[in-house]
Amino acid sequence: MHFQPSRGRWLAPLLTACAAVTLAACGSVDSASNRLASMVTPYKVEVIQGNFISSEQAGQLKPGMDRAQVRDILGTPLMASVFHEDRWDYVFTLRRGGTEPQQRRFTVFFKGNELERTDGLEGLPSEAEFVKALASKRKFGTAPPLEATEKQLSEFKATGKSANQPPPPVAVEQGGLGYPPLEGSLR
Repeated sequence: MHFQPSRGRWLAPLLTACAAVTLAACGSVDSASNRLASMVTPYKVEVIQGNFISSEQAGQLKPGMDRAQVRDILGTPLMASVFHEDRWDYVFTLRRGGTEPQQRRFTVFFKGNELERTDGLEGLPSEAEFVKALASKRKFGTAPPLEATEKQLSEFKATGKSANQPPPPVAVEQGGLGYPPLEGSLR
């Protein structure tokens, strides 16, 4: 009689060892994915909604102005209620990734057709402060010079080009308007 070891003796420890290795690998993969996720963040769009009212705009308002004058200065209100027709609400919201949304409300009250009072002036930034807040995350390079140097001007004049020179005449084709060719002449 020949003796054969049973398959169950070595299969159970092998499966247990494989399960332990798999679970250990899952933990290290999970840890690595968490480290990767903390280094790479998704792009979050800045969302600007509503009517931005600056302190300069609000400062132009004077009691007694009519609705058209107020609309010329502030623009059309975001919210004008049928139930509160003597009140215009200008609401502005700025949402940025990683920060709390900023919300401002400026309200204009009318008596008949004339401006009576405003509310919310104390929280309004100036236009310069608002632009600075928007550009704080952006990195801009230096702007190129927008004026030609004397050397560039002399080189331009040497080529014979003139700023006041009219464009070359356009040939009129039969039966239609004349347009310059899209490509160089092939003839």
